[in-house]
Amino acid sequence: MNAKVEQSTGNSAIDLVKLSLAGLLIVAGLVGFYYFAGTWTTALRIVALIGAFVLAGVVGAATHTGRSLRVFISESQFELRKVVWPTREETLRTTAVIGVVVIIISLILGLIDLILKWVVMDWLLTLGH
Repeated sequence: MNAKVEQSTGNSAIDLVKLSLAGLLIVAGLVGFYYFAGTWTTALRIVALIGAFVLAGVVGAATHTGRSLRVFISESQFELRKVVWPTREETLRTTAVIGVVVIIISLILGLIDLILKWVVMDWLLTLGH
């Protein structure tokens, strides 16, 4: 874990303006994608939509929230390098054990269901006749 202490408490007014602009860029990209459906080709509309999303990401990355997100992602990548992943053999063995356990529990639950069906439907409901 990283022992850094957050210095800032949140976004400034200019950051809120930047985040609003990023949101407007996303909305404008989506609206433009559907608005120009009859006049532009699909490929051009997709490029424009991706461009709006990228531009919104660039604007959003220049805020306190964007910087915090970049730090979080880089620290997450650093932590992922520490993970010890199972080997193929361990994965196959664990999957086989889980499969066997699922089958056994399914059989037990099916047996319980049959017993309850027999008790309720065939025995209790026929007592009065």
